[in-house]
Amino acid sequence: MLCHKISILFVLLHIVIITSSEHHANFQKPTVLIGILARNKAHTLPYTLSFLESLNYPKDRISLWIQSDNNIDNTIKVLNTWIDEQGSSYHSINVTLDKKSKGFKNEEGIADWDSSRFEHIILLRERILDQARRMWADFVFMLDADVFLTNPDTLNLLISQEKLVVAPLLKSDGMYSNFWSGMTDNYYYKRTDEYEPILNRENPDCHIVPMIHSAVLIDLRREASKLLTYDSKRISHYDGPRDDIITFALQASYSDIPLHVCNNEIYGFIMVPLEKQDKLEHDYQQLINLKLEMLAIDEIESIPISKTMKRFVIYPPKDRLGLDKVFMINLERRPERRRRMLSCFNELGIDHEIIDAVDGRMLNESLLGSWEIKMMPGYKDPFHNRPMTMGEVGCFLSHYIAWNKVIESGYRYSMVLEDDVKFEPYFKQKVLYILQELETVKKDWDLVYLGRKRLQKDPENWVEGSQYLVHAGYSYWTVGYLLSAKGAKKLINSKPLQNLIPVDEFLPIMYDKHTREEWKQVFPERNLVALSAEPLVIYPTHYTGDAGYISDTENSSQLPENSRGDDGSKEEL
Repeated sequence: MLCHKISILFVLLHIVIITSSEHHANFQKPTVLIGILARNKAHTLPYTLSFLESLNYPKDRISLWIQSDNNIDNTIKVLNTWIDEQGSSYHSINVTLDKKSKGFKNEEGIADWDSSRFEHIILLRERILDQARRMWADFVFMLDADVFLTNPDTLNLLISQEKLVVAPLLKSDGMYSNFWSGMTDNYYYKRTDEYEPILNRENPDCHIVPMIHSAVLIDLRREASKLLTYDSKRISHYDGPRDDIITFALQASYSDIPLHVCNNEIYGFIMVPLEKQDKLEHDYQQLINLKLEMLAIDEIESIPISKTMKRFVIYPPKDRLGLDKVFMINLERRPERRRRMLSCFNELGIDHEIIDAVDGRMLNESLLGSWEIKMMPGYKDPFHNRPMTMGEVGCFLSHYIAWNKVIESGYRYSMVLEDDVKFEPYFKQKVLYILQELETVKKDWDLVYLGRKRLQKDPENWVEGSQYLVHAGYSYWTVGYLLSAKGAKKLINSKPLQNLIPVDEFLPIMYDKHTREEWKQVFPERNLVALSAEPLVIYPTHYTGDAGYISDTENSSQLPENSRGDDGSKEEL
């Protein structure tokens, strides 16, 4: 009898657990108030708001609190347009857009933070926090108008961490981010040894740090959240500066509330604040840099802009950086790379010509014969001990086409890019500096690497009088380079198709820096003048072993046995 009662008890308990689980699974998402303050952000808001729209979170569980004032640009017009078309999608929206205010009395420019501006921002942040508490929001998310949440699951992921206060790690076009790893004795920024490992996601997790800002999620369901404030006047024992984010961080510390920054995912990007003397034009260029960073993320072929915001996106006018032509080599079966590169060119304002690459998968002995190709006798890849692949042949022929175009069209100076490059910040300006320096130092040159894999251990000599150029040593990769007409003629005149080897082996032979003497002897005229940008201005989007890495040269079939010339013959294909 007792066993029977225990059995019934377990059955009932099991039913309660199942019912409870099913009931829990039907809970609605927590409510979130998102607070946005915007000033002179007409150039960033189209992206901030588009990514906000794209969050995988039910809009009827989100309320918005938006304020903008003291603008000299079209910030209010952008906000009005977005609110008119998207505002009704959200649970509620509280908006204050002040068109009349034009700045604070004592501020010296738009990037100057005088005491009155700090007082104003403290008041607004505190209002957002108070409003969230009054409306019984489960969470409040403080979001700056120059934050781009590229991860659509950001809100879900942060909420799932179950932290009282948490921020997503945001990257910039440099070392700046939205967290501090240390504070000075007077409570200002201090760089510590912990900063870079967190920034570089060496240990993906949620890390306790002394300061977070710009995108901060607060769990208002927790009793301790009542202690948080941005207003130092509400703290009786406060001894820090009159600053909103420092006050918030110190009050959290006083209240034993840990602040977390999460680098367990790639969440998004943040603009670096302008310096006091900076103008808005500096921010426009920084925005380009960040968009190029976004385009380097896997599977992003263009920046996702909502239909509402597209009308406010402005691209720079296109030019060729003072060159005669910019070539981009792309395989037709890699349309995603083409689309991404076209997006990059739009963001940079670069006029270009696409060269349809020779596809190694389509090559056969008949096609190789039509090019009258002869393989270099005895060539073996120095790392893999194998003959050339069809992909490497296609890669060489694609660059060969570009070199011929330079000669046939009479271009004096050109740029050749492959379709898997990541542009460094301020790419266009850096290339212009390089070209100006080439003119200034009067250096005779044939080829300038813009990106490469440096193999030479010995130091490379600087070009005399130069700050950005070195004499190139033994290097791999042909991701991007400048090429003069004279250089193109030297490459073509050496008749490389008569002794074909991979293009990134061929180039260092031509400037006489290759380490294999027997290969060099095949090309007696090794007088190419090759330089390299220092530092480099482009890199591959992926490296060997990276997630998403694809090599159309390595991952292709090897040349047929009777086409290699491994026995020392120069068999014509």
